[in-house]
Amino acid sequence: MARSSMQSVAKEFPIKTGVDRKDRRELAKMLTKIIGSSHVLYAKTRGVHWNVVGPAFYSLHKMTEEQYEDLNEAIDDMAERIRAIGFQAPVGLAEMIENSVIKDQTKLLPANDMVKELVEDHDSLSRLLRDGVAEADEAEDVKTADLLTERIGVHEEAAWMLRATIS
Repeated sequence: MARSSMQSVAKEFPIKTGVDRKDRRELAKMLTKIIGSSHVLYAKTRGVHWNVVGPAFYSLHKMTEEQYEDLNEAIDDMAERIRAIGFQAPVGLAEMIENSVIKDQTKLLPANDMVKELVEDHDSLSRLLRDGVAEADEAEDVKTADLLTERIGVHEEAAWMLRATIS
């Protein structure tokens, strides 16, 4: 069987966008941290979506579905940004968890407690994103800064909406 001339594993590749390689590498590390944190938040949000019970079931079920669908798209956008700036995107759940500032869910909690955790997680991710924007601004990578700035608003709104459901 003939080997394909196409590489089967992503590798770093040189680009000339005006952003230094060292800065791009640091941005890729930051994006990996954001992706890992977003992945853990995605999984926790799915867990709430599947397991929430009580008077707020329907609204939380619908809200968390919208939130995890948004997270899924955002994770893809950020991974593609890592590739666009010349580095390998993260792979595997272990790497996601290892790079996350958000702790994985290990047991089922009452609905209010699950929602409180999601609020805290969105707040944590907002803070991480602010750090990422500052890093991108310093490197003069306006595209990455713009991508991350938009995500801050999404997470602040998600935290607000979830916070409003807690009794």
